[in-house]
Amino acid sequence: MAERQETGSRKLLGRLRDAMAGNVEGQARLDRITHLIADSMGCEVCSIYLFRDEDTLELCATEGLNQDAVHETRMKLGEGLVGMVARRRRVVNTADAPQTKGFRYMPETGEEVFSSFLGVPIQRLGDALGVLVVQSRTAREFLPDEVYALEVVAMVLAEMTELGAFVGEGAAMSARHLQPAMYRGTVGQEGAAEGHVWLHEPRVVVTNVIADDPVRESERLREAVEQLRVGVDKMLEIAGNHDKDQQQVLEAYRMFANSKGWMRRMEEDISNGLSAEASVEKEQSLARARMGQVSDNYLRERLSDLDDLSNRLLRILTGQGADTGAEMPADPILVARNIGPAELLEYGRSLKGIVLEEGSVGSHAAIVARALAIPLIVHASRVTTEALNGDHIMVDGEQGIAHLRPDDTVVTAFRDKIAMLAAAQERYTSIRDKPAQTRNGAVVSLHMNAGLMADLPSLVNSGAEGVGLFRTELQFLVRNQMPRRSELVALYARVLDAAQGRRVVFRTLDIGSDKVLPYMKPNDEPNPALGWRAIRVGLDKPGIMRMQLQALIRAANGRPLTVMFPFVAQFEEYREARRLMDKTMAAEKRLGHVLPESLEIGAMLETPSLAFAPVKFFEEVDFLSIGGNDLKQFFFAADRENERVRRRYDTLNVSFLSFLEGIVERCGLTKTPLSFCGEDAGRPVEAMCLAAIGFRSLSMRPASIGPVKSLLRRTDLDKLRKIIADARHRGEMSVRPSVMEWLRQQS
Repeated sequence: MAERQETGSRKLLGRLRDAMAGNVEGQARLDRITHLIADSMGCEVCSIYLFRDEDTLELCATEGLNQDAVHETRMKLGEGLVGMVARRRRVVNTADAPQTKGFRYMPETGEEVFSSFLGVPIQRLGDALGVLVVQSRTAREFLPDEVYALEVVAMVLAEMTELGAFVGEGAAMSARHLQPAMYRGTVGQEGAAEGHVWLHEPRVVVTNVIADDPVRESERLREAVEQLRVGVDKMLEIAGNHDKDQQQVLEAYRMFANSKGWMRRMEEDISNGLSAEASVEKEQSLARARMGQVSDNYLRERLSDLDDLSNRLLRILTGQGADTGAEMPADPILVARNIGPAELLEYGRSLKGIVLEEGSVGSHAAIVARALAIPLIVHASRVTTEALNGDHIMVDGEQGIAHLRPDDTVVTAFRDKIAMLAAAQERYTSIRDKPAQTRNGAVVSLHMNAGLMADLPSLVNSGAEGVGLFRTELQFLVRNQMPRRSELVALYARVLDAAQGRRVVFRTLDIGSDKVLPYMKPNDEPNPALGWRAIRVGLDKPGIMRMQLQALIRAANGRPLTVMFPFVAQFEEYREARRLMDKTMAAEKRLGHVLPESLEIGAMLETPSLAFAPVKFFEEVDFLSIGGNDLKQFFFAADRENERVRRRYDTLNVSFLSFLEGIVERCGLTKTPLSFCGEDAGRPVEAMCLAAIGFRSLSMRPASIGPVKSLLRRTDLDKLRKIIADARHRGEMSVRPSVMEWLRQQS
C-alpha cells in the first residue's frame, strides 16, 4: 500500500510540474492544480485558500465547489475548519465535517453535501501561506498515506507560491516580496533611518522542488549529510574543552546530523517525488511550525538547533553559501534573526539601521548599536522571511517600527519625520557650547555614555562635558579570549587622550546577566539578572579585576583617573572592591609605575538596597551614579526585557520619584556627588523632571544631549517642582500627565 501511494505521489507531483510549466497565468495554474489533485486522490473537491492579509484567508481556486465563490469566500484566521488549520498549522482530518467542532457553513460554496474533510497547511519555513483542502461525499477519514501525500503537495505549492507561480489579481494572489509590510518590534536604539535591506544570512532559494530520479536524489542527500557530519565533527574538535556551552550546541548538532529518524523522513519525501533540497526544507518547515507552538525553552532550543542544521545542509546541497555575490547597498539596513557583537562591529558605522527578529534591549548587539548610534529594532517577528536583499526599508527607532517596501504615503511621512529630526539637530548645534542652564538659574552637567573608541568623536560634537559612563565590558565581549593587559592599557590610554582632559568615568567589568563572556561562562542561573554578575564576579575572581585596575592605572600615566564599580548591593562590597584598588595602587607604586594625579572611586546605585546603606557608605564613596535601567526594573520587580511588564511602570511614577528624591537628599546631607545614568536621562521630559527633584548631573547617549539641553534651557525648575508636588498631593499615580499638560501650556 505504501509503495503504491508513493508511486502515485510521484506521478501527481510530475503532473503538477507539467501543470505549472509554460507561460500560464497564475489563476489558470491554480485551477489546473485543484483539478489534478481531486482527480489523483479520487475526491470530488479540492480547494486552495491563500492569505490575502495576515488574518484573512480567501478561496482562490476550487474543483467541485461553486465557482462563483472563488475570490468571494473569505474567512478569518481560526474561523471554520479551514481557519482552524491555518491558525494551528496542523492537519484536520474528519469523516463528518458538519458535526466537527469549529465547522462553519459557507452557503455560497455548496459544500454542505460533502462529509469528508482533509485540510493541510500550506507553509514554508514556518511562514503560513494558506490551506489545501480535499473533500468527498463519502463519510471516511483519509488514510495516513493520503494525508502524507497531500502534505507533500502542499509543500510544493508553498515553494511555487514563494517563487511567484500563482500571481494574479487581488490581494491573495499578489506577488510575494513585493507588497508593503510593517513590523512592530521593541526599541533597541532610538533614531530613524532609511535604506535598503542587507540580509546577514541570505535565505536559501530552492528552485528544483520536484525530481524524477529518487535514487540520485537520495545519493545527493546522503553525500550532503555526510559532509555536514564531518563539518560538525571538525567544529567539535576545534571547540575542544574550552567552551562547554558551545560543545553542548555542537553535540546537539551531531545528534541531529546522525538522527536516523530525520534521515528516514527526508528519504521518504524523496521517494514521494521531492528533490533532496525540498525534502530538507519540508522537515525544516515542520520544525519551525513546532517551534512556534512550544513553550518549553529546552525544546525550542533543540528545534532551533535543527533549524540551523537544516540551513547548513541546504547550503551544501544548493551551493548557496553566505557569500552570494550580492553587493552591499550604499545605505544598508541590516536584517537578521540575531547577530553577535563581534559580527556587528565588523559592519561598523557602514550600517544605517538594524532590524532583528530576536535579540533584546540589553543584548550585546544592542550595546554595540547604541555605541555606534545605529537605530535598532528587536523582536521584529518574521522579518527575515519576507525581506530580500535590496528591498527599500525604513526604520523608526523611536516607535520600534520597520516599514518594508513602504508605499508612497509612508515614505512621504517618514521623510518628513527625518527632516524634522535633522532640523532639530541643527538647532541643537547652535547651543552645543552653551551650558544646560535652566530659566531659574540651575546648571545641569550633561555627560555621554560610551563603550567604544568610535564613540569618542561625539564627545566634542555633542557638547558633552565628559564621559559619565565608559563601558569597559565591550572589549571583553567581542573577543573569543581574555584581552591582554597591554591591550587594555593601550585602549584606555587612547580613550583618555581622545577626552582631551575631560572627565571619563570607567565602569569596571559589568558582565553576567545578559552580558556573558564566551570564554568565562557561569553555570545556568534561573534568574541571571539577579545572579552572579558585575561586582560579584569581580570580587569572586579578583585576578580579573586586578588586571583591569592595573590597566586603568597605567593608562592614566599621571593623569586623573575615575573608576566606578557596578551593581554594588551593600556597603561591604564597595569596601572590598576599594581595598583591592588600594592594594593594586600600592603594588603599582612598588613596581615604579606612574600613579594617577588623582583618583576617584565611585559606585553605581542599581539596587534599592544600596539606597539604604549606612551613612558611612555615603561619606566614604567619592561619587554615586544611579544606574536607572536596572534600578527601575528592581524597584518595580518588572524585567526590562519582558514586553508584557516593562511598559506598565513609568519613570515618572510618584513612588519612583519619591524614592529617587530620598537618594538625592541622603547624598545632599553627606555632600556626595550624584548623577543619573541610563535611558531615562536621555529622554527630555524625564531628564527635566530628574533635574526638578535635584539631580545636577545626567549621563546619556550622545544624540540625546542636544534635545535634553534644549528643553532644560527653556524650563523653570521651580515651577516644575510645584507641578510635580501638586500632582503628588492629588494622589496621581504618575506626574507625567500633569507635566505634559504644563509643557503644552508653556509652548
